[in-house]
Amino acid sequence: MKGQETIYNREGESYLIEVNLSTIAQLFNSLDPAPFREKDLDPAAEEYIVSAAGDFSLQTPIKLVIHLPGEIAASEQAKSLPEAVHNYFDYRRMVMAHHLRQTMQIGHRALLIGLGFLITCILAQQVITSLGREGLFWSIIEEGFLISGWVAMWYPINLFLYEWWPTRKRQQLYGKLAQIATEIRALT
Repeated sequence: MKGQETIYNREGESYLIEVNLSTIAQLFNSLDPAPFREKDLDPAAEEYIVSAAGDFSLQTPIKLVIHLPGEIAASEQAKSLPEAVHNYFDYRRMVMAHHLRQTMQIGHRALLIGLGFLITCILAQQVITSLGREGLFWSIIEEGFLISGWVAMWYPINLFLYEWWPTRKRQQLYGKLAQIATEIRALT
């Protein structure tokens, strides 16, 4: 919400992203059959962590604190939670890197197609101009070719100027979360 800031606890230089759970299973997607260290996070848990981390710049130190009941917090499974969280976000980082590469490949193809179409439209406009045809109809045809050529350039220009940024930012955020200091604490 604009104008309203979420207040985060701080510990030393790091801001804390705190998650309170009653079981370890709450953190993971129950439908994922993968081994524990490779399981997907629960979509709501992922969204909460990513959203909270996104409130800070990439340079701001953050720490993920997972609060669990005492006996669960001391278990071997709880001790492997940091690795599971890191593995998940590293995987998400790799997915975003792949998506970014695909976006750039599509952009390069779109740019070549757009430039080819723009050149064809400019040549068609020049041909009509050289025929010496006059009148409203021929002016509309000439300008129509030029406008059509530039419209064909809209998608690659938009993609290279704006569309790749959110994917790159998400990739960087996942990279930060893949290395986030993670601590398991017993609920008191």
